[in-house]
Amino acid sequence: MGRIMVIGVSAGVGKSTFARRLGDILDIDVHHLDRFYWRSDWVEAPFEDFLAAQKQVLTHDKWIMEGNYGNSIDLRLKHAETIIYLELPLRVCLYRVVKRYLSFRGKTRPDIGEGCHEKLDWPFLKFIITTYYSRKKKMKNTFAEIKSNEPDKVIVILDSKPKIEGYLLNRKE
Repeated sequence: MGRIMVIGVSAGVGKSTFARRLGDILDIDVHHLDRFYWRSDWVEAPFEDFLAAQKQVLTHDKWIMEGNYGNSIDLRLKHAETIIYLELPLRVCLYRVVKRYLSFRGKTRPDIGEGCHEKLDWPFLKFIITTYYSRKKKMKNTFAEIKSNEPDKVIVILDSKPKIEGYLLNRKE
């Protein structure tokens, strides 16, 4: 369990926090895709730079990469040994996004690019609401395909807070 992807159904599901905690437990460096993607003031990095940053991480023996970014997910899937997927209810994700905004308003989170002060707007909330169920369905299909094509790849689906906590607790032992 040295090359780990942490993905989730939506923003606010807890990918960054989970990855940090898992990285601490396993003593593996955590790489947040948001840090590769966003430049200061929420400017998108050129796609080539975004891919290059991921490819650099993939050269290491052990890593945890956290984030969805469907435009480059195949690159990470190809190299990951373990895929951990977090899926909590939509209402929990929305609550956490609002809570995160209130906690980090005017500041930059440690899992986001430098100079990207926390923000929350209607287009982002609308994106979460309108894509939640289709992403949930798409992930189930993706996992079924992976299981049939790459049976040695470990897929862990954590769909409740107790399962998430239990998984982390079991890694400590």
